[in-house]
Amino acid sequence: MTRGGRGFLRHINVLPVKSLNLISCGLSRMGNFTSTAPGLSSSACSQFVQDVVSSNCVVIFSKTTCPYCKMAKNVFNEIGAAYKVVELDQHNDGGRLQETLAQMTGARTVPRVFINGQCIGGGTDTKQLHQQGKLLPLIEQCRLCCLSTSPEGSGNPQYQHNQS
Repeated sequence: MTRGGRGFLRHINVLPVKSLNLISCGLSRMGNFTSTAPGLSSSACSQFVQDVVSSNCVVIFSKTTCPYCKMAKNVFNEIGAAYKVVELDQHNDGGRLQETLAQMTGARTVPRVFINGQCIGGGTDTKQLHQQGKLLPLIEQCRLCCLSTSPEGSGNPQYQHNQS
């Protein structure tokens, strides 16, 4: 089911997600309890999500053990598209980020997949768009914003999905 036009997709550089510490989203952790830090609001989390989504052509907010998240990643792997992943279950503010995504997209489930700044839905939605031949055209629309010729856009390989 691999479609043509894969060549340019291998040249997309994905910027890294910089680790947010707990305080950046207004949280502090003490033992097994998480509480809101004084003076900070969830707007930091909202800004983080907006920054990641606006800086990357394809973003998947995921959890490492979720089969639907794996389904979405597999679709992008199959078509050779680079994507940015934010693993919420490995992120200090994953719960707060997931709540932010729920407010922004109307759905709390993962994955939340964004292409060109727009949420396209979850794993099943992503797979369905691919099967209908509609996914690749969405990615191609944003390729110019995602192509980078400068090394500073390549980011930390730990946070970058590279195609081999």
